[in-house]
Amino acid sequence: MDRLDDDDRPLSPEEMLRLIEEQQATTTRRLGGDPLLTHTPWGITWFAGFGALFLNYAYGLLSRSTALAVLFALMILSMATTLFAQRTVSGQVRGEAADRGMMYGISWSFGFACVVAICVRLSLLLPSEESGLLWAVTSMTVVAVLYAVGGALWRVRTMFFLGAWLAALNVAGAIAGPTVHALLMSVGAGGVFTVVGVVQRARQRGGA
Repeated sequence: MDRLDDDDRPLSPEEMLRLIEEQQATTTRRLGGDPLLTHTPWGITWFAGFGALFLNYAYGLLSRSTALAVLFALMILSMATTLFAQRTVSGQVRGEAADRGMMYGISWSFGFACVVAICVRLSLLLPSEESGLLWAVTSMTVVAVLYAVGGALWRVRTMFFLGAWLAALNVAGAIAGPTVHALLMSVGAGGVFTVVGVVQRARQRGGA
């Protein structure tokens, strides 16, 4: 009887706050998706893909067509992995949050449609390496901005700062040139995204 009375008693402010925080953490983990499937695949893609471009630019160890084939093949795999992860999450979301997520996802398509239009038009006027830099910088600009916007929209600080970090690397690489840009995207972007995905997954499992 005493136990039932304890269960039915009103929660103290401290207990209520702790309960709210626990529910928020659980909801964030559920709706935020698996970071190992959202951050890490892109980290590996950029590390290997831009790494291949760096080997082409700096040392000529790979042909440009081979480096681009590695990058694009990994991008397709990463997109498939991300779509799978997001479909799993979207099935648990309804109402305003679902609409917001849908519009955010469509924004990526708008951004890359603009990238393709700009780069197809301007790359014909540039040398080969500068054309490659144009494609890389404009593409990573869309990724950086939408990562930061997504972080701000859902108040996910890690996502926001990943976008800011990517933007900083992208600006530095654009100024320094194709070789440095490829190196920064490979090590700075690819390495950091891979590590963040692994660390966040470990924290989620530890806090589950």
